[in-house]
Amino acid sequence: MSAVHLYKHHKVAFLTQHGKQTLLRGSLETALGCELVHTDGYDTDLLGTFTRDQSRPCSQIEAARQKALIGMRLTQTTIGIASEGSFGMDPFGGFIPWNTEVLVWIDQNLGLEVHGIAHGPAQSLHKTIQSKNELEAFASAANFPNHLLVLRPNNQDDPDILKGIDNLADLLQAFDWAKQKSIQGRVFVENDLRAHANPTRQGVIRKACDNLIQKLRSRCPQCNTPGYWITEQTAGLPCSACGHKTHLPISEIWCCATCGHEDHKHLSLDRLADPSRCDFCNP
Repeated sequence: MSAVHLYKHHKVAFLTQHGKQTLLRGSLETALGCELVHTDGYDTDLLGTFTRDQSRPCSQIEAARQKALIGMRLTQTTIGIASEGSFGMDPFGGFIPWNTEVLVWIDQNLGLEVHGIAHGPAQSLHKTIQSKNELEAFASAANFPNHLLVLRPNNQDDPDILKGIDNLADLLQAFDWAKQKSIQGRVFVENDLRAHANPTRQGVIRKACDNLIQKLRSRCPQCNTPGYWITEQTAGLPCSACGHKTHLPISEIWCCATCGHEDHKHLSLDRLADPSRCDFCNP
């Protein structure tokens, strides 16, 4: 049974307050034949905010899992999906802002949970400023107004906050407000990281959705359950120029989380790595 047939006409709950349903609906419904049922009947900020006014009490995956389950209860469905993002510095050199997005798909009928994951550079800047010249320079670097901004007096933890600033007039007014409330005339400004306010993040969420769809369309050869996917890779693909081993995979282990079936796959022996991926040719 294909994933399209398995989920055709099934209602899938999606709890979100920040417009993520518009990012995923077309891809999910086309690929799986399901019907995405959006709800905003729960304040997801209670599970954590990027602006630190509400800390996230659990892991990224657990937060998405809780959202999916709450959405399913609100819509009285047995299948749900939810999204959760995180931000930090890139895992390679720690030099650029980085975004990791997770989608959790829960199918209570099958006792199944599948994760879609994607990573990428983030539009996630912040700075403490004191002048409108500094504000304008920051706004340019932060890709404003395409990406929205957040301002608060004093520092990143001040309880007074203005979110979702999307035009120059409001930005200047918010700066005056924050500067007046600041003890030392300092204003903390940052990118708004909520999905509807950050197109760069939207692109990573779409990639996570593509990853989820791939996993849901991959069925276990033993029990036919969706979510059969790579759990481990062995590096060592030879470089096409020098023959040295690279970090690219030469074999993979595929596993079913439902029945435990595993398959060890050796990748094609005629594949070679591009020299740009070789530490010896391109240190």
